[in-house]
Amino acid sequence: MSATTPTTLPATATDVTGARTEDAAALITGARERIDALDDRIIGLVQERMAVSAVIQEARITSGGRRVNLSREMEVLGHFGDALGKPGTRLAMTLLELCRGRV
Repeated sequence: MSATTPTTLPATATDVTGARTEDAAALITGARERIDALDDRIIGLVQERMAVSAVIQEARITSGGRRVNLSREMEVLGHFGDALGKPGTRLAMTLLELCRGRV
């Protein structure tokens, strides 16, 4: 078999990665590992954001303010929407709900 001819994978490797060649399966496996690592970092950042948000809410409530600052939330929604489009706005809504609970 020449170097340019892809090797066909057994059905089990195809099931796992959806790839049809060993090279593609290796690339997909490595990329998935990177995605898993990124997901772990994202989860950690969301948890950190939740903790910071709790500090802000506590300070606001303790000072006699409301738990939620809607104008600030609109800024966050706009920031995510500008950067990521409509799905970014939905992502921001999810983050806000995680950080402050349902309003």
